[in-house]
Amino acid sequence: MVERPDLAEELEHRAAEDLAVRQRLIEAGELFGGYHSEMRAVHRRNGDRLAAILDEVGRWPGHRLVGTDGSGAALLIAQHDIASPSLMRRCRALYAPAVEQADANPDGLAYLEDRIRAFEGRSQLYGTQLGWDDDGKFGPWPPVERAGSVDDRRATLGLRPLAEAIGARPLERPSWRPVHEVLDERRRFNDFARRAGWRPADGDA
Repeated sequence: MVERPDLAEELEHRAAEDLAVRQRLIEAGELFGGYHSEMRAVHRRNGDRLAAILDEVGRWPGHRLVGTDGSGAALLIAQHDIASPSLMRRCRALYAPAVEQADANPDGLAYLEDRIRAFEGRSQLYGTQLGWDDDGKFGPWPPVERAGSVDDRRATLGLRPLAEAIGARPLERPSWRPVHEVLDERRRFNDFARRAGWRPADGDA
């Protein structure tokens, strides 16, 4: 029995809406040409509500509060609201003690950490974020820090080896792109990261 079934239901509904809009935009061929305004509106609306929930409960909405599905829905919302650096960083800070208390899935910490690092222009620790490298090949991007020990780090959070995880993941995007397209997308990503406040306005990645 979860403590807040009302919050569990709401979080799961909001995450389902997010995924439904995403799938519709993918099928229409509209999702990957930049940050779609409809998708962004869903992310911001859900992010604002998650922030209010955090204010109310004073901790990560974990398994005991909203169940595993509800907590997973909150994690999806936290990762997707990329226009709010403060919220994602706040979620990471609250998620870590929840993992220590067995109140959240450990692998979620890897996704939050890597996502924050990517937007800050830093290397990943766990290889959970995918994109195109300098040769146009799709895989972990930004590069993984100390890549030789990445599987050891992944194992501590319950993630399978990186190569195995990538091989089992269906691709929504091409596995290779011309380098000039990669550089254009990276430039847009970096510009967005600066505008959203992830990096100094005059910085670069």
